[in-house]
Amino acid sequence: MGTTTIGTAIRLAESVLLAGGRKQARLNAWTSVCENRRYAADREAARTASIAK
Repeated sequence: MGTTTIGTAIRLAESVLLAGGRKQARLNAWTSVCENRRYAADREAARTASIAK
C-alpha cells in the first residue's frame, strides 16, 4: 500500500466524518474575512485621519 493510497483513504474518511461541519466552517471563515476587512478599513481610516491632522 503506497502513501497515496493511505492519503486518499484519510481524505475520504475526513470528508465523510466532517461533512456536516463544513458548512459551519465556511460560514465561520467568511465571518472572519468580513471582520478582518472591517478592521482593515478602521485602521486605514485612523491612519488617514492621523495624517490629515
